[in-house]
Amino acid sequence: MLDIKLLRSQPEQIQELLNRRGGNYDLNQILELDSQIRELGTKRSNLQAEGNEIGKQVGQLIQSLKQAGGDLAEVDALKEKGNQVKAAIAALEPTEKALRQQMEEMLLVLPNLPSETTPIGKSEADNVEVRRWGDEFKPNHEVLPHEQIGTKLGILNIERGVKVAQARFISLWGAGAALERALIQFMLNTHTAKSYVEVMPPFLVNSDSMTGTGQLPKFAEDAFKCAEDDLWLIPTAEVPVTNLYRDEILEAETLPIHHCAYTPCFRREAGSYGRDTSGIMRLHQFNKVELVKFVHPDRSADEHEALVNDAEAILQLLKLPYRVVELCSGDLGFSAQKCYDLEVWVPAANKYREISSCSNFGDFQARRANLRFKTKGKKGTEYLHTLNGSGLAVGRTMLAILENYQQADGRVLVPEVLQPIMGREYL
Repeated sequence: MLDIKLLRSQPEQIQELLNRRGGNYDLNQILELDSQIRELGTKRSNLQAEGNEIGKQVGQLIQSLKQAGGDLAEVDALKEKGNQVKAAIAALEPTEKALRQQMEEMLLVLPNLPSETTPIGKSEADNVEVRRWGDEFKPNHEVLPHEQIGTKLGILNIERGVKVAQARFISLWGAGAALERALIQFMLNTHTAKSYVEVMPPFLVNSDSMTGTGQLPKFAEDAFKCAEDDLWLIPTAEVPVTNLYRDEILEAETLPIHHCAYTPCFRREAGSYGRDTSGIMRLHQFNKVELVKFVHPDRSADEHEALVNDAEAILQLLKLPYRVVELCSGDLGFSAQKCYDLEVWVPAANKYREISSCSNFGDFQARRANLRFKTKGKKGTEYLHTLNGSGLAVGRTMLAILENYQQADGRVLVPEVLQPIMGREYL
């Protein structure tokens, strides 16, 4: 959530940054609501001060009358005046509450501001390639698409997944299921060997959690909800892991906090119909290992670069060719202020495809989830910064292995780092 004080003090600058995202973001109504709320707040404060003064006068008058004797009618008149002030304050409260709720609802659907270093652009066509790695590992022969080789090997069954659920669900068999499990273990082992503490969070979360990371209210249609409960199937581990610390004040010396987590992820993919419908590129249910960081604002940029490197390390250890792309302002996710995508090489499609998004959210999620920290010797608290990235999307990693490790004779070699886990050389 954006800071209303920032919108109030720098409306032109904020409008310009929002315009870089594209879309239509009008701050005038929010600022008008803010003005009305502050006006009511001033009126309420004045009435409270008047009420306090009347209460003080009543006390003094009663004391005076007790000493000198006299008519209490003047006391009754003051008390009635005090009651009128209380009634006036009470009458303001519903209006002020309604205006605050209306303003919060409008703030909740405003996206984060692109960072000053984010490239300006309108769409993914304007994203900037930062670097490439692993061209020497690209296959030099034609390969079958992943869904064909997976079906041929008997490790991927799409039809039975659809029968059990619906379109965009799959089932993995034998070595396919083992490969998925091995990838999860390998990713977690690699990240926990560094600074990440593994968490296994709930796979269902409440609406406060979805709001805290930015999925609600704007993207409700993209998520699966349990109809009889205030629970949502998680679209990513980012949601439950970030909200583990919701409404808490952390000590500055405990930062940074690094977590990794394996979870299944569930997405309706609303608005993506017709895109990547074959195979396992875009599913309603998929597995992912997520990296989540809680950091001091001063370390935010450096932690972001380190996060990207940690996600890249998985691809390098698997010897999968990839490139790093910095997203332009028009292609940023809702909550991100800066984002790098890792795109793995998909030989059958002859293109790079996203396998991880590594985002820096600044204090955007922290404001929504009330995530703060306190520094010893300093008054007050500050909002920390949150970051996350896939380390990696497991299904898309499997896809890349099925194509990049496909041999000319049709067999698929198991990446060397996975062979000890799987106990086999070929799928």
